[in-house]
Amino acid sequence: MKNTPLKGIIAYPITPFDQREQVDIPLFKTLVERLVASGSHAVAPLGSTGVLPYLSDEEKEAITEATVQQVAQRVPTLVGVSNLTTAKTIYHAQFAEKAGASAVMIIPMSYWKLTDEEIVSHYDAVASKISIPIMAYNNPATSGVDMSPALLKRLLEIPNITMIKESSGDIQRMHYLRKTLGEDVAFYNGSNPLALAAFAAGAQGWCTAAPNLIPELNTQLYQAVTNNDLNTAQSLFYQQLDLLKFIVAHGLPRAIKAGLNLLGQDGGHLRNPLKPLTESETAALEKILLSLK
Repeated sequence: MKNTPLKGIIAYPITPFDQREQVDIPLFKTLVERLVASGSHAVAPLGSTGVLPYLSDEEKEAITEATVQQVAQRVPTLVGVSNLTTAKTIYHAQFAEKAGASAVMIIPMSYWKLTDEEIVSHYDAVASKISIPIMAYNNPATSGVDMSPALLKRLLEIPNITMIKESSGDIQRMHYLRKTLGEDVAFYNGSNPLALAAFAAGAQGWCTAAPNLIPELNTQLYQAVTNNDLNTAQSLFYQQLDLLKFIVAHGLPRAIKAGLNLLGQDGGHLRNPLKPLTESETAALEKILLSLK
């Protein structure tokens, strides 16, 4: 298999803000430490959970450095470096590599829908400027672009693109990826409600915000899958399914922040235009969390 430093539960921390809507780096480091200490197999800042599009370049750099410093090579770090322009994506990818990230993740962000040729050119340009592995991220719901298996196969011809994160929500796509791309390619599940099915389809890992709230259930599920203990894996998965559906349906930053607060952990504030969950939504989340104790 190509150089794929990631496996297991890849945890996505939120980016907390203070009351002035400034990034709270000390609190962010505390939240990252919780993820590492609770058994996550990798930490991935600056994804959807980390509200990447809401941050300035300087804030992204601060989050990248804080993650690498706090993790201190105990587990791999996967840094989101996506940007609207190729030049800015290259800039953040190079910054992440210099800071010590294990790998970077890139989604084809664009106002205009990109063609396949534009996407290949974009990834190729970034890959030519860094030496660490790249995870190509397919999430049509946020990018507006659904990268077909044929396109993903083209991307994987670029030497340091070694990983695919699939978040289309189509489990058949994952089976097709494994059949089409072969055993040498590592693909990762990014659709929380499909975690068990994705592992069954051959996913190398699960990219998720859930470890912020239920790290033990997540790692136990992965261990059961690794042990080929299907009955235990099914039981563990269905225990957490309601929470997985909730955090996706109500927006990862909102739901994770509220969940952390309910668990007695400071989740910080959100940055406008994002708003906290309503009282009724928070009550529903509390009920789910209580059922998991």
